[in-house]
Amino acid sequence: MKSMRIIAPVLVAVCLLVAASARGRGGYSKPSGNAEEQIAALSDQFIQAFGKADTAFMEKYFADEFTAIHSDGKLTTKAQEIDNIKSGILKWASVDQHERKIRVYRDTAVVISLSSSNGTLSGKPSSGDFRTTQFWVKHKGDWKCVALQSTRVASASQ
Repeated sequence: MKSMRIIAPVLVAVCLLVAASARGRGGYSKPSGNAEEQIAALSDQFIQAFGKADTAFMEKYFADEFTAIHSDGKLTTKAQEIDNIKSGILKWASVDQHERKIRVYRDTAVVISLSSSNGTLSGKPSSGDFRTTQFWVKHKGDWKCVALQSTRVASASQ
């Protein structure tokens, strides 16, 4: 009976370690650090995901109710955004972020940035400077992007 008291906690600890290890697989691990650092890391990965056409990131970190408001005023859902990337309708050759401000309000974060992008939209060249706002919400311990809004600006110096 005494050995069972020692073995049980060890088994629980091993199970927890295995579960945590399995959850971290799949290409993306949960960012560590405080909320602002986590959002900064996710925002960087967000920009890189669009540049690399990385729909796995979008599947994992876009909330099911994700909505994007593009600079042309069009709305897209998570599924539409991912389909646009997979189908090649939207291709970014480069996305360069010039500035970024992050504000965290408990389980909500807002990222406001200025970036330049170059790529194609429906096969036609598309480039420019954009101010974007990403809205992140922490749900069940994980940050999810719930909305993105993008506005074209005249130049990155504005």
